[in-house]
Amino acid sequence: MAIASRALGPSPSGAAPPAQPLRRSPSGATRHLPTSGEEVKAIAKPNPGILVLLRHGESTWNLENLFTGWTDVPLSDRGVQEAVDAGRLMKEARLRPGVVHESLLLRAIQTTQLALAKMEMSWVPVKRSWRLNERHYGALQGLNKKQTADQYGEDKVKLWRRSYDVRPPGLEPSDERHPLHDPRYSTLPPELLPSTECLKDVVERMLPYWYDAIVPDLHLNACVLVSAHGNSLRALVKHLDGLDDQEVVELNIPTGVPRMYELDGDLRPRSWRYLGDPDEVARRAAAVKAQASGSKSSST
Repeated sequence: MAIASRALGPSPSGAAPPAQPLRRSPSGATRHLPTSGEEVKAIAKPNPGILVLLRHGESTWNLENLFTGWTDVPLSDRGVQEAVDAGRLMKEARLRPGVVHESLLLRAIQTTQLALAKMEMSWVPVKRSWRLNERHYGALQGLNKKQTADQYGEDKVKLWRRSYDVRPPGLEPSDERHPLHDPRYSTLPPELLPSTECLKDVVERMLPYWYDAIVPDLHLNACVLVSAHGNSLRALVKHLDGLDDQEVVELNIPTGVPRMYELDGDLRPRSWRYLGDPDEVARRAAAVKAQASGSKSSST
């Protein structure tokens, strides 16, 4: 069986697979293998691994119908309940993640904490990265969605929000909303910090984290949970499901509903499904679809 980077296709530019893939010896110890000059193979698991994607619940700015992006706001009361319900669904499905990957934004962090608490698994290790953050909405952040649609037109706002490669207007570096002024990103090179993003940008900054962090953990754990945002999860689904640019634009991931993948030993999806009542899942997905016009709140 090939290593993940070979099985999942060539890494995009700048998205190199792990330099030292992990292999478990017969004794159970983990050791590093060289990657140059030979084909490195990973030990196949007897059963497919499980990857669970969880989009955070409603935030306070979603409730106020404001563009959120990288702005750090907490969950609303409804969002808290959605996170708890997600934990219940995963517990009922007998899922036991060995590790969680999440963004640096509070609404995703709270969703993880509430879901794990409901599962009685608050002790599970959590890894955080800015690469799992929501898409940066640039100068739209903090603006009312309906008023923005009224001002620029619904078609323009939908283009900014749901096109694959069109960015909204960007922030000036001097703008206090720019991530340059946020201490959580102070150790990152300034050129990595966006002033605005399109979905294509999110795919490009998310994939290195997939290869370097999530893939190794999938080789070591029977179940991995990723708690993130609508656009960062759409970027990951695009990669997993092989969606083209138009298909991913039309993808609507419901809030607070675990999306469970069964992966084969090469980390290719064997199947996927949403946990929970199909009618409720469809209702939440329809609500996400309706948000493109900016007339309703959204979990972004």
